[in-house]
Amino acid sequence: MAPRHSTGAGAEAELPEYAGHYRLESRLGFGGMGVVHLARSASGMRVAVKVVHAEFARDPEFRGRFRQEVAAARRVSGAFTAPVVDADPEAARPWMATLFIPGPTLAQEVKRNGPMEPAQVRRLMAGLAEALRDIHRVGVVHRDLKPGNVLLAEDGPKVIDFGISRPKDSELRTETGKLIGTPPFMAPEQFRRPREVGPAADVFALGSVIVHAATGRGPFDSDSPYVVAYQVVHDEPELAGVPAGLAPLVRRCLAKEPEDRPTPDELMLALRSVAASYDTQAFIPAQREGAADGDEAAPLKEDSGATPESVPPKRRRWRGRVVLAATAAVLAVGGVVASVQWAGAGQGARPQAAPAVTAAGFDGWRSEAVAGVPGVPRCVFGAGELLCTADGAVFALDPVKGSVVWRRTFAGALWSDPPVLSGGALRLRNQSGRLMALDPGTGRTRGERELTGDTGTRYIGDTLVTTRADGVVMGAESGSGKEKWRLPLPDGTRPRIDAFGAGSGGYATVTSADGRSTRVTAFDPVSGDVRWSERLSGMVEPVGTEGGFVYFLDEDPVYGDTKGLVRYEVKSGATRRIPLLGPRTDAQATVRDGVVYLLAANGGLDAVDMAAGKPLWHLETTVSRGSAPVTDGRRVYFSAADGRLLAVDARKGTLAGQTRPRLGARADRVTAGLPTPVPALGHVYAGAPDGSVFAVNTGDPAAW
Repeated sequence: MAPRHSTGAGAEAELPEYAGHYRLESRLGFGGMGVVHLARSASGMRVAVKVVHAEFARDPEFRGRFRQEVAAARRVSGAFTAPVVDADPEAARPWMATLFIPGPTLAQEVKRNGPMEPAQVRRLMAGLAEALRDIHRVGVVHRDLKPGNVLLAEDGPKVIDFGISRPKDSELRTETGKLIGTPPFMAPEQFRRPREVGPAADVFALGSVIVHAATGRGPFDSDSPYVVAYQVVHDEPELAGVPAGLAPLVRRCLAKEPEDRPTPDELMLALRSVAASYDTQAFIPAQREGAADGDEAAPLKEDSGATPESVPPKRRRWRGRVVLAATAAVLAVGGVVASVQWAGAGQGARPQAAPAVTAAGFDGWRSEAVAGVPGVPRCVFGAGELLCTADGAVFALDPVKGSVVWRRTFAGALWSDPPVLSGGALRLRNQSGRLMALDPGTGRTRGERELTGDTGTRYIGDTLVTTRADGVVMGAESGSGKEKWRLPLPDGTRPRIDAFGAGSGGYATVTSADGRSTRVTAFDPVSGDVRWSERLSGMVEPVGTEGGFVYFLDEDPVYGDTKGLVRYEVKSGATRRIPLLGPRTDAQATVRDGVVYLLAANGGLDAVDMAAGKPLWHLETTVSRGSAPVTDGRRVYFSAADGRLLAVDARKGTLAGQTRPRLGARADRVTAGLPTPVPALGHVYAGAPDGSVFAVNTGDPAAW
């Protein structure tokens, strides 16, 4: 096939047909080192592919720098960058593919529309502070933060182009006498001692970028780069036009000495008090929300627990509709509702199937049962109520009205998982390992006991399953704690314990030290009998069971990324492996009707038909590190870090609706994990970072 053409001069006017297996469609940008193309994978995924100019491809030093760029970009792929999808630094023309994120650069935005409004500037500064925090956390210094390297995506700014970034442990060093960077956005130390550039240089650049966003110029402005360099090192910055509330903070960022500048964490904290109008909904399309009313909730039931509390019930009905940008919709996909797991070996909650039900006439509600309590409420549906925990509080909500049924508070922090219904009681665990049982209807304490020894715990039905470091799995009655059985596993290592809904049994998995194989043991949680045991090749993690099959993520033993999916047939012992087109970082997955829904931390979304052995659809989103996905069969749901609940058509993979963000006052707080939404009774329930719990009708997500 003949190569296609594009506008431009020189050799780059003749575009290559492919970079790897990505078909290049059009040119997005042109720079001194290469060309960035809009491209598509075989599945239709849109990516931005940077292809190095032919002249630099022959330069060993440049190849080394490009390899460093790929390594740095891979390290920081996440919520605040354009995640790396694929790369080949060793190709004849080295290339790197990143997620295509619709939206202009900051440079383009200011050029087209002029300086930003003060509120937008504050949001931009907060977003870039978060981005630098994450970049620096993994040991990378960007060194070229400028308006052209900031994408204004729907859910906030994204930092791109790590072409001259340097990991702290990199062996590649800046040459003596060679300045690398863009003078108007370089820190003084980049001119004076480029070998000693650290994270504080990025903070200086952030200050310069904010001045540009607010005024259309930089804090040091001249037509001559030499004059700019002198000004950066010796002169005070020009901050006229910077919002008054931000100017002192920007001036601190532009301090001449690195040690005098704030860290990204300090910036995020300071921005909370800059102005009441500070709003983290950076670049999300406008939304409309109807007026709320103050309907009173049902009376509280009497609470005779250790720390009773009378709480004025609060309930607000709301209805909102999201105005969606067709090319920048925030999408998500996934699978089914949460069962709960407490485990000393880092095991998290697993989704399980929820029934598909509709409830006509339900307008939704929002409850502030734990207003002022930090953290995101985590809920489970059971005993006819929505049962939730949030830090040191436990409460029950009426699932239809949203009214508070009862509430308890505890002095110590609770384990960061939803409560569990087992043996007719609500089971909780605090951070010290103490187990508590509450009456699900009243919240009264039924009993407490301490865990003994080094154990991980999980409730499966009415059995409390515990694990020991020597590989022994034990089952006890969840109520009395009386031991019922012991199961020593042959590997002598603490296993991971999973369960996937009523009747599925328990699964203990142990991966070999070299990651080449994983022993999976299925056991009966009532008797402890082994149902089957199999050693599967590779490092696999169970994500669901259905119809005589068990489904696994196939993970890279070095980096932990998911590289494929595995289906194991219990009756025959046959396995089917389906590779993914690229690695999926921190993937969460679940199964429904033979389809695995896979959500990666960088926003990559896959639906794979395991029976047919082929993908159904793939979506790239700008929502990163969402909750575990859940489905009711018609749609899939997940929560975003800003408190949004999103719904996606399970068959088509298209966005069905989303709620507004609910960040609250602690917008600078990073949540370790997001609670899985809970579909039940034709509703979906979710917790948000502002401390609220809300419910929406599954019948019309477009009206959320």
